[in-house]
Amino acid sequence: MVRFERLRGRPVLVLGRAGMDFYADPPGARADAADRFFACLGGSSGNIAAGLARQGVGAAILSSVSDDAVGRFVRGQLQGYGVDTAHLRVVAGEMRTSLAVTETRLEDTQTVIYRNDAADFHMTRDDVEAVDCAGFGALVLTGTALAAQPSREATLHAMALARAAGLPVVLDIDYRPYSWPSAGEAAQVYVQAAQAADMVIGNDEEFDVVAGGTGGQGLARSLAAEGRVAIYKLGARGSVTYDGERQFASGIFPVQAIKPMGAGDSFMAGLLAGLAAGRTLEQSVARGAASAAIVVRGVGCAPAMPTTAELDAFLAANRMTPAA
Repeated sequence: MVRFERLRGRPVLVLGRAGMDFYADPPGARADAADRFFACLGGSSGNIAAGLARQGVGAAILSSVSDDAVGRFVRGQLQGYGVDTAHLRVVAGEMRTSLAVTETRLEDTQTVIYRNDAADFHMTRDDVEAVDCAGFGALVLTGTALAAQPSREATLHAMALARAAGLPVVLDIDYRPYSWPSAGEAAQVYVQAAQAADMVIGNDEEFDVVAGGTGGQGLARSLAAEGRVAIYKLGARGSVTYDGERQFASGIFPVQAIKPMGAGDSFMAGLLAGLAAGRTLEQSVARGAASAAIVVRGVGCAPAMPTTAELDAFLAANRMTPAA
């Protein structure tokens, strides 16, 4: 059984991409017809780090950004949320920080991702080895960091160093097909990463990719049987958590969503913040689900992340649906 006591009182090291999100404004506007946009922090790891900080958990980011205005914007945004950017390296040259042009729309949402020679893919082993893992409570990473070199090797090295230092390692599969040469290569790398993790989180489609195309739920069960926690997300049907020999299903918190993005990042932040506060795994999964519900009804991802007080108020006023 995975233990998370180390999270209490220690910051979380979040590895992966942070970028800029550009939302067509006002909410409901289409990006191809908008004449103004709202900019905010984006990228799955950037969002998770911001979400943790909003819920009172110390967070540091391990990544790279470009030496330009967008990179400086991202650094400033992270610092504004209270995220430690000491391990956010600036890379010179033609590399660029990720940019997502998207919409606050629930149906037919258009999103254009700019990740040409992405700066975060240039994170190296040297970047990882410069971090003293002993001061952190956990290493959290998103799978996009595994999609290209040298970030892939650096990420796997970070996982090994974290485990050697006694940190629980949490992997959000976060499969983005456009980042990978092929689904087959993604499956091979993800299997290696999952075996080096203590907790693996993903939706049904992502677990299927890791399993080689089908059989994702069986893979989640087998990861748990080997001593890990696997959280198998099922969208509107909730999730199933496999923890060693036990499993439990969780529902969702129905809300009037205005966009589909950010739920997974907020789920991760709420889950880890719950564990850091000493709550049970069941309670923490519920707080993750509530955090996800709050984010999809707000503008932006990082800006919509709830504080602990906002999350507690939401939980007091709303009930989770029965588990499917």
